[in-house]
Amino acid sequence: MPDAEQMLAELVRQISSVMNENTAFVGIHSGGVWVARRLHQALQPKLPLGRVDVSFYRDDYEQRGLRERVRPSDLPFGVEGADMILVDDVLYTGRTVRAAINELFDYGRPGRVRLAALVDRGGRQLPIDAQFIGGKINLGPEERIELECSDDGRLVPFVQFDTAEPPTSQACANSTLVHGLFVRPRVPGLCPSDKYPLSKLANSSRVAVR
Repeated sequence: MPDAEQMLAELVRQISSVMNENTAFVGIHSGGVWVARRLHQALQPKLPLGRVDVSFYRDDYEQRGLRERVRPSDLPFGVEGADMILVDDVLYTGRTVRAAINELFDYGRPGRVRLAALVDRGGRQLPIDAQFIGGKINLGPEERIELECSDDGRLVPFVQFDTAEPPTSQACANSTLVHGLFVRPRVPGLCPSDKYPLSKLANSSRVAVR
């Protein structure tokens, strides 16, 4: 599987030929906003970048309550009739995308909404697919893709596996590559940097998990 920069380049290639003066990019917090920002910089659409936080629109809101770090949504353009490209980092069950579409329609009636995803990991629970995909990977329900964004905007995805116990140094040292992505336990911040496959991102402070 290509790295995140290659997947971004593939998204740029796919989207560049279908843009028009009414195209608007809308990223889903958090990872989708990072990807949308990079696409916006590369493709230079006329309309400013939009952002949505779907925390209040999730179908598990009543069961799980409000998630931490809710961010304000911002659509700094006219939604009515807009040709929107909704951007997410990882397409999984489709529930986050459904929530984002519901929120978009609270702002108005877009002319069209298409979906761009940096990576499609399968496991859909709703009939939702992306029109633009940077890459694909098949993961089990016990695995997650975590996306990190460094201070210079570079994106690096890697796979996590669920673990009941905090990882040891040896577990971190034994991290491997699966489908071209780093695999590590799903307990961030506990691995010594000298044995950490992604130690070059030690200064990264932004993480999104899917």
